[in-house]
Amino acid sequence: MNGGRLSFLNRFGRDENGATIVEFAVVLCIFFLMFFGLIDFARLGFSNVMAEKATETAVRMAVVRPAACPDVPQVTQRSLLIGTVAMTYPNGSRCAALPGLCADPGTVSCKGSLDNPTVADIWTQVQPLLPVNARPENLEISYRFDAGLNRVGAPYVPIVTVELASLQFDFITPLGALAAAAGSDAHGDLGNSFVFPSMSASLPAEDLR
Repeated sequence: MNGGRLSFLNRFGRDENGATIVEFAVVLCIFFLMFFGLIDFARLGFSNVMAEKATETAVRMAVVRPAACPDVPQVTQRSLLIGTVAMTYPNGSRCAALPGLCADPGTVSCKGSLDNPTVADIWTQVQPLLPVNARPENLEISYRFDAGLNRVGAPYVPIVTVELASLQFDFITPLGALAAAAGSDAHGDLGNSFVFPSMSASLPAEDLR
């Protein structure tokens, strides 16, 4: 009886029927991992390029429209810090002609909001270029003083920067699960949402009025 059982076990251990199915299943998981990985990472690269184009489009629109942030000056004022010296420079004098001649309002920044007409116009143009979960709040617009661009008493001309931040990309395929099925122990966060690094573009403004 024991001899028959051992004989059966020996035959079972040498039997290779079904091995092809197992090998095929492993190879199929690897194939799907490569195939879907190619699709999703191609989408990731395309989305990154489109986000950069959206940033460039946004700043080109922002420089020719009214300021999207409150507290951005309309006119370049004289500085009160250098007293009567500044009065020897008439209106129209370049701010760079004398250090501190013009008042520096600092950098004024704000998050995008559709309540602002400028942001609403920009968002209409850039939204189709961004991932579906992008929001106007992903845009941050800044206005920075530059003495080389401004003149005393003239319309304020800042450097305008549009930054696209915290933009999330979602994979559509279960790459982590496929990697695990293919036998990988290092699948980790593969296939989880990816947050793009911040990207920005800057241009000198035209007359913001």
